[in-house]
Amino acid sequence: MSSTACRQCPLRKRAIFTPMSREELQFTQQFKTGELVVDAGTTILLEGSNSPQLYTVLKGMGTRYTTLENGRRQVINFLFPGDFAGLQAGLMGEMKHSIEATTAMTLCVFRRTALFELYEHQPHRAYDLTWISAVEEHFLGETIASLGQRDAAQRIAWALVRIYERLKAVGMEANGAVPLPFKQQDLADALGLSLVHTNKMLKTLRDKKLVHWHNGQLKISNLPALATVAMIDLAAPEPRPLI
Repeated sequence: MSSTACRQCPLRKRAIFTPMSREELQFTQQFKTGELVVDAGTTILLEGSNSPQLYTVLKGMGTRYTTLENGRRQVINFLFPGDFAGLQAGLMGEMKHSIEATTAMTLCVFRRTALFELYEHQPHRAYDLTWISAVEEHFLGETIASLGQRDAAQRIAWALVRIYERLKAVGMEANGAVPLPFKQQDLADALGLSLVHTNKMLKTLRDKKLVHWHNGQLKISNLPALATVAMIDLAAPEPRPLI
């Protein structure tokens, strides 16, 4: 199977991603070993494993989650095109969560053994990894605030606004709708809600003509009003690095 050259990556043209110098692009191409194509339902990284690879999502969507001893699942977040995965195992020796493909996915594969070369020879790219980690920490803090202080409707509104913004930034929005192939149970597991309560709150938001989630498509009719329910301010997304 042919592999997409980094200079021809379709994600690079998106304004959300910061440009790379020619040298950085060449190093990233050397860092990349190929592409992994998986079907929906495939486990890409397994909690407790020590993967020799790092990944960037090129196409498709996935779910990042951890499983408790009693079998219950906590969804940490969702993976979208441009997201980087596997750094945790690269620095801590093993994964503390799992990643599963929600849809068919194509992932750029990078050598974990080259990680220290990146820090030694490409300080700007190393800073990009630090930036990505800092943003993930910020997002987890926002998630904790949602779980602790937002009510059920506010949590769902917050999650849908953030998901919509992320997908729009990578060119997946059309006519106010984005693909959302996840199950209501996935959203419930991410927000600490029961499936029944999640369904009820989605109906409430639908009845208010704010959102409509059906057949894998999320339609947001009034984004400012939904953001008001979520108690968040809308702002242009900050440009971010693409590994």
